[in-house]
Amino acid sequence: MRLHLVELILFNTYAELRAEAARSYLGLVWWVLEPAMMMGAFWLVFDVILHTGGPDYVPFLLIGITVWQWMKSCITHGGYAIWGNLGMVRQVPLPPLVFPLVAMLSDTVKFAFIFALLLVILWSMGYPPNAAYWGLVPLFASVFLAGAGAGFIVAALVPLVPDLRFVIEQVLTVVMFLSGVVFPLTQVPDRLRWMMDFNPVAVVMADARGILMHAQLPNWVGLYKVALISISACIAGVLFVRHLAPRFPKLAS
Repeated sequence: MRLHLVELILFNTYAELRAEAARSYLGLVWWVLEPAMMMGAFWLVFDVILHTGGPDYVPFLLIGITVWQWMKSCITHGGYAIWGNLGMVRQVPLPPLVFPLVAMLSDTVKFAFIFALLLVILWSMGYPPNAAYWGLVPLFASVFLAGAGAGFIVAALVPLVPDLRFVIEQVLTVVMFLSGVVFPLTQVPDRLRWMMDFNPVAVVMADARGILMHAQLPNWVGLYKVALISISACIAGVLFVRHLAPRFPKLAS
């Protein structure tokens, strides 16, 4: 039964990617174009207009936007997946967790394409492959688990209170600006720096840039804490969805 469920999740992930590419004239190009447009807007504001970017701001921003978009997409797309498939939840006897998992895996495949392009760009800018690349494996595992954990919790709540979608979007925007995604945390005043020390997203951003730009292995203590938080969030999210699963078929779509 579990093997069939895994096969179903993988097949639906493939089908979702095919359907999404078919719905857009730009197809796969849009997967790259969307974060590129976002990066261009922040580069224009922080580097060109405000002159706060500093040296190496373009690769700094490229890495931050790429990793953040992956995490954000897992939270939002996975978080809205059960709510968006309530009709199917009523008709098909599937565990509700299947729907957010499919959305998160689809976003992870897109991230793989975008990250491969990011590596090519970084290499062309003078940041060649280095021995610290293996640190990306535990780092990306922690990122996925963090996004999945938050996504599962959101997926359990949104069907009950759909208007939470608007709150979540705003919260994620605040988290982005408090995590060093688009500007260096060294620009944060010392009196506010303590907030960043408790932000797991900021740890992930610093580690990703350290590996890709400076050939530095992750801060293992910080990454260990992020992994513990992420695993705990995943377990809590799974239990939360399973606890509320009997209520989902009774909700109006």
